[in-house]
Amino acid sequence: MTTTLSRRRSLAIALASLGAGQAWAQADRPVKFILPNASASGVDTITRSAQAALAKALGHPVIVDNQPGAGGVVGVSALVRSAPDGYTLSVVSNNVVIYPSLIKQLPFDPIADVTPIAIVGATPIIVIVNPKVAANNARELVALLRASHGQMNYGSSGNGTILHLAAEMFVDEAGASARHIPYKGVGPMLTDLIGGQIDMATAALPSVLGHLKSGALRARGVGAAQRVAAAPEIPTLVEQGMPGYLVEGWFAVIGPKGMAAADVKRIHEAVSTAFANPEVKEAMARQGNTIAISSPEVAAKFFRSETDKYAKLVKKAGLELQ
Repeated sequence: MTTTLSRRRSLAIALASLGAGQAWAQADRPVKFILPNASASGVDTITRSAQAALAKALGHPVIVDNQPGAGGVVGVSALVRSAPDGYTLSVVSNNVVIYPSLIKQLPFDPIADVTPIAIVGATPIIVIVNPKVAANNARELVALLRASHGQMNYGSSGNGTILHLAAEMFVDEAGASARHIPYKGVGPMLTDLIGGQIDMATAALPSVLGHLKSGALRARGVGAAQRVAAAPEIPTLVEQGMPGYLVEGWFAVIGPKGMAAADVKRIHEAVSTAFANPEVKEAMARQGNTIAISSPEVAAKFFRSETDKYAKLVKKAGLELQ
């Protein structure tokens, strides 16, 4: 009896795998990457840099679908409502595990409603200012914030995002206060920062490198333990007297919950191949990103540990549920 049941189970698994393989064999069907971020964001820059290599590794056309809004909640909501067939994926950042600590009525569970496929890597987060802000370094910016008594402001890509938390952490480390102005994505925030409507912000380095080189924006410190090879002229905030300011963005590939193990494996292998492509590796290095592909199992554990980590940071920063 046991042998018969075992054979039936093996046959069922084989048939399921065959079905999945046949579905995936529709080579003309595109794989859509929903990005819960606007264009010009760090996640958008990273994904588009790897788009062609991902298409080649997956054997399918790859569409990048930006769906920003509500700090990224709109895009992740669209992902979790998608069929778990491997044709709809997302690249997300720290935001996805910060949501539970800052958003009361979150329409999804960022742990239970997604399938982590891989943590892909990390990206530096820097403090940036409009050139008219009279601060040549982080120490002077801290002094300016303190002297303004809450009259200076900072922008973010939305409530509950890593850029919101990173900027608030900087203000908190400075022992000062500032007004938070949330935007619907990185692009609109940068437009107003360049235009002088806001004073400062934090951003992923890849999203602002061009603006730094042109002089439209100025960097006042990077939240890493060491200077970044892509922009070695930017000092760390640690070396500028803020030893507690260590924050970086990370990015991961996820799918909706309920994905077949065979699809997760196939996509994980494609992601690993794409980010090992020499042109992609060069682009990542040029942007200052560090690539280290995790397994799906490690990614799932990382999501849980990061959720706990940011809950503590949100509490420390004194931020309240929105």
